[in-house]
Amino acid sequence: MRRILVLGARGYLGAPVAARLAAEPDVTVLYGGRGGPREGARGAQGARGGRRMPDLGVDIGSVPVDVLAAALAGLRPDAVVNCAGLASGPASALAAVNARGAAALCEAVAAGVPAARLVQLGSAGEYGPGVPGTPLRESAPARPAGVYGATKLAGTLAVAGSGLDAVVLRVFNPVGAGAPLSGLPGRLAAAFRAAPPGAPVRTGDLGAYRDFVDVADVADAVALAVAAPGPLPPVLNIGSGEPTLVRDLAGRLAGIAGFTGRIEESGTGSERSAAVSWTAADISLAASALGWRPTRTLDDALRSLYEATAPTAGARV
Repeated sequence: MRRILVLGARGYLGAPVAARLAAEPDVTVLYGGRGGPREGARGAQGARGGRRMPDLGVDIGSVPVDVLAAALAGLRPDAVVNCAGLASGPASALAAVNARGAAALCEAVAAGVPAARLVQLGSAGEYGPGVPGTPLRESAPARPAGVYGATKLAGTLAVAGSGLDAVVLRVFNPVGAGAPLSGLPGRLAAAFRAAPPGAPVRTGDLGAYRDFVDVADVADAVALAVAAPGPLPPVLNIGSGEPTLVRDLAGRLAGIAGFTGRIEESGTGSERSAAVSWTAADISLAASALGWRPTRTLDDALRSLYEATAPTAGARV
């Protein structure tokens, strides 16, 4: 049995990654997080009810390297998948988890389980502005437009320079069940569900282009990266390979939700949307290195997102 540790296993990406790996017949998934019981944990034999404590209850943004290394040595994972990360918050918190956390994890893996493969989830935010019509390759310059992208890039550099058997999966814009309200698809789904009949939903500008990828396809890519014979390229893009106008995403999600009101745009939208108006991934390297290509459509991802969205108050996005 392969033992695979998933850090951030309760998160938006970590949960589907852990479930996907747990579905493999020869895998035991070890769950990592900041402690506390996790609902409905899944093991190698499938779903299990009840509550379960994490196998590794740490916050990689603050845990001492020697403590983490000792814990890893005790768990003896064959691979470590780092899904832990922050997408929003103060700069100090983003740096602690995305940059310091990735660097500390590399040092701990090297000390505790040096033969383990490390799979790190990166972000398209590391690239910064793209050139309209030109998909971003892994060799493109990294020019992050904000603190989030800069801290994720710092994590990528730590992994790439660690000397470990490691790969960074640079995930573009993931969409699916559990999407957080900090991202536009999650906020839109909640607003469409909560809006009274005929009431508008107000947003910022929706004129940017993004590369949206189903979280289930991201989980498939992780499973392939864990199992692929090495060495792997240091960075692999994980996206759909197609730019989508965010306004079109909003309209498609409205159709799935049965929302018939107006979507009213005002202002400039998010700071990142203003700074990065177009982005799309070149995913050919992931196809050749992993045999991976996305198999779900954007409508599949949006449907999963909406069906999993609990009713909530408020319609301003």
